[in-house]
Amino acid sequence: MKITELLKADSVELNVTVSDKEGAIDKLVSLMERGGRLKDRVLYKEEILKREAHGSTAVGEGIAIPHAKTKAVEEAGLAAIVVPDGVDYEAFDGSAANLIFMIAAPEGGADLHLEALSRLSTLLMDGDFKEDLIHAESKEEFLKLIDDKESERYQKKSDIKTSGYRVLAVTACPTGIAHTFMAAENLEKSGKQMGISLKAETNGAEGIGNALTKEEIAQAEGIIIAADKNVDMARFDGKRVVIATVSDGIQKGEELVKRAIDSDTPIFHYSGSSSQPLEDKEETEGVGRSIYKHLMNGVSHMLPFVIGGGILIALAFLLDDYSIDPSNFGKNTPLAAYLKTIGEQAFGMMLPVLAGYIAMSIADRPGLAVGFVGGLIAKMGSTFANPGGGSVNAGFLGALLAGFIGGYIVLLLKKWFRRLPKSLEGIKPVLLYPLIGIFLTAVITTFINPFIGAINDGLTGLLNHMGGTSKIVLGAVVGGMMSVDMGGPVNKAAYVFGTAQLAEGNFDIMAAVMAGGMVPPLAIALCTTFFKQKFTQKERQSGLVNYIMGLSFISEGAIPFAAADPIRVILSCIVGSAVAGGLSMAFNCTLRAPHGGIFVLPTIGNPIGYLVAVIVGSAVGCVILATLKKNLRTE
Repeated sequence: MKITELLKADSVELNVTVSDKEGAIDKLVSLMERGGRLKDRVLYKEEILKREAHGSTAVGEGIAIPHAKTKAVEEAGLAAIVVPDGVDYEAFDGSAANLIFMIAAPEGGADLHLEALSRLSTLLMDGDFKEDLIHAESKEEFLKLIDDKESERYQKKSDIKTSGYRVLAVTACPTGIAHTFMAAENLEKSGKQMGISLKAETNGAEGIGNALTKEEIAQAEGIIIAADKNVDMARFDGKRVVIATVSDGIQKGEELVKRAIDSDTPIFHYSGSSSQPLEDKEETEGVGRSIYKHLMNGVSHMLPFVIGGGILIALAFLLDDYSIDPSNFGKNTPLAAYLKTIGEQAFGMMLPVLAGYIAMSIADRPGLAVGFVGGLIAKMGSTFANPGGGSVNAGFLGALLAGFIGGYIVLLLKKWFRRLPKSLEGIKPVLLYPLIGIFLTAVITTFINPFIGAINDGLTGLLNHMGGTSKIVLGAVVGGMMSVDMGGPVNKAAYVFGTAQLAEGNFDIMAAVMAGGMVPPLAIALCTTFFKQKFTQKERQSGLVNYIMGLSFISEGAIPFAAADPIRVILSCIVGSAVAGGLSMAFNCTLRAPHGGIFVLPTIGNPIGYLVAVIVGSAVGCVILATLKKNLRTE
């Protein structure tokens, strides 16, 4: 549904003067009622204020978008006011709100308010469009500006569908938070600039978005796979396929689009699994790249268990009473015990899930059960002398190897069983693969567990016996790694190392990793704020968003700046992140929740020291970048 279908002229008012935030809300509620959208004005306002109590809906840069979904709404709608002199709407950047949209959605209906919120937020990122709205001379002009902008941004997709897309793309990264969507946006933008219709499917944390249809795939000239984990490849059989990293999708959009329509690009041939088979992958992208994608597929499915379970465990310690029984800390009170029990169950799934999805990435669905069991055998620490486990600690490394072992065993079984009569095809996935695959993987994993356990014990002992200086150096190294490629392989290696050490009880490493990962966006945000003369207007606007991304531990916010000026930005961020990681170690900060940024601060050991580490690291990165980067007028 278009914004202009939700926004009536009766619900728009220009040149409004209000003295405070509640006055603006009252005005918008009146306009919403005038448009016939409300059943109960009083209840609707209460829901709006209740939402504001959780945090201001001002998005900064002079814009606010209050919203509520409630039974007080008759039908979905919008209201809008323009406040030329501005009103304090408690924005995070301190700006006064000049342009305020209010969204109303009926309870139980479709989430139209979320779609409207998403569209408005996207459209209003265009500073010129926002200024045009503020200076509109009539309601009709105001509505036409929105209609034209929305059609330009969204309607073009439905127009193109009638004739199909020349190029289709699939983007995916292990976490599915930022890289996935940035790559999709850049590829679509590159296609538009080249006059080539392009649609990008995103394999994000919330599932598949903007899914490609069979008809679109049939009509497309070429396919771009910009992904750091495996995606469904069977549907692209017989098409030109360009395989690249998600970072290439962000930085080399034009090059990838050109390759997708180049007649010399090889035709992809599907050969029996939902992802591209191993032998083809090794030819097109190399063994190392293929192994990395299998690993990242496991990590991406593991992370929700680690993050959810880790945060629940951290909350249990936060809410428990240590003085009751220090030896039972985390389970002394009923609430703490409940949270810690749930968290431990979720956290305990990380190793089987890691191994299962690595194996599935290699061998498709038959590998899933095999990998899961291999991961459980590694988690248990089973040996032939003690099948029940508990005597060795194979841990993360053991589960990782079990996933690869299980996946490749299933691949070998698939080759061997090709000789069987076709009448036995039906029993392969339900009997032969799981029975033989699980048995062989369990035997091999059980055999290697003592050796992996010895490696893990040695590494844990080394980390535990590190002196102050050594730990600071380690913190600086893993912190600095988080800024090398900001979400790429080096960043992921440091992050996976941190999460693996959580399972071993080394919580200080995870704290250093997250501190280092928060620095790049924060350092850039600070630099765009205090050294404005070194950045364009658009860069300064993007810099504000980096405050939120940095505080949320989303390193990818720095990527657009690093892509535009890699040497200076990456160097500055590496130094700042290394300082933050080293200081985190020096202050003995600990972190049991492997994500969340500033929002899990209460669960961090020595939170004050952690804040100091992040602030100092960000400031160092900011100052170095400001020193290296020239003023725009002298460049």
